[in-house]
Amino acid sequence: MIDYTNFYASIQHIPALRPWLAQLPEQIAASLSPERWGDLPDWRAAFDALPDISPSAVELREKVRIGSAADASPEQLQALEKQLRKLHPWRKGPWEIFDLFIDTEWRSDWKWERVLPHLESLENRLVLDVGCGNGYHCWRQFGAGARRVIGIDPSAKYVAQFYALKKYLGWEQPVDLLPLGIEALPPKLHAFDTTFSMGVLYHRRSPMDHLRELRDTLRPGGQLLLETLVIDGEPGDCLVPKDRYAKMRNVWFIPSTATLESWLRKCGFENPRTVDVGTTNLGEQRRTDWMRFESLADFLDPESPDKTAEGHPAPKRAVLVANAP
Repeated sequence: MIDYTNFYASIQHIPALRPWLAQLPEQIAASLSPERWGDLPDWRAAFDALPDISPSAVELREKVRIGSAADASPEQLQALEKQLRKLHPWRKGPWEIFDLFIDTEWRSDWKWERVLPHLESLENRLVLDVGCGNGYHCWRQFGAGARRVIGIDPSAKYVAQFYALKKYLGWEQPVDLLPLGIEALPPKLHAFDTTFSMGVLYHRRSPMDHLRELRDTLRPGGQLLLETLVIDGEPGDCLVPKDRYAKMRNVWFIPSTATLESWLRKCGFENPRTVDVGTTNLGEQRRTDWMRFESLADFLDPESPDKTAEGHPAPKRAVLVANAP
């Protein structure tokens, strides 16, 4: 299903990434082990059954749109939808593929529109996207001019979704998703021009360690784009949920924006600043035909939707930017 040979060859030409090659193939093989992912054979079978269709055009700058229905026969379009649905749930998107609309749980395009105005130009940049899910934002980063984008996410399901779509977006495109977490990167790599961490920090037991890991991915002066849950509050304020937050077990720390800016400074980042804050609404995160599990409406108190089911403040997300020293 996934052949990283071309990826390995390409990063031979990026001096800062070349040392990673000594361990990368072994890391990837271990992460995609059938012993670890019991459903992996089913995802491979879905990938192998995808029809061969050549898109007449690909759009990545304004949206992710692949070809049109005129590029395929009705039988091919039926087979395409059947196999892509076997990779349920689809959480990040949306994707338009041969006029099939994959209506994902998250309107990730809305997040991208909030983020993009605050980015230094991605033109010709080497980009890392940490915890990228199925790679939706990786393609938007490439569409914005990045010369190469590497996404990392430890979920093999997301990797399967990514490569199912890359089959049509183009194997030759310099955008790849590795089935790894940030801890798999060599320490003090200092390789990337821009690093994204969106929707990851609150899942880390040690937010300071995560921020330092992010800093060490960046070349001197490189830009961090951080998006995460926050609370209203003063410097030093931070919510530490006793048990679950919005029905999620693995939420550890939700700081105020002032606290988060201080954490970034403490971890060595320069000029940390909050550039966007907004409450997540039911139009941006919701259950769809392509993600039929519980979603935001199920995570909130039905009598008081400004609170989670546990009584915490409802999800509010902030975008921060900072630069590596």
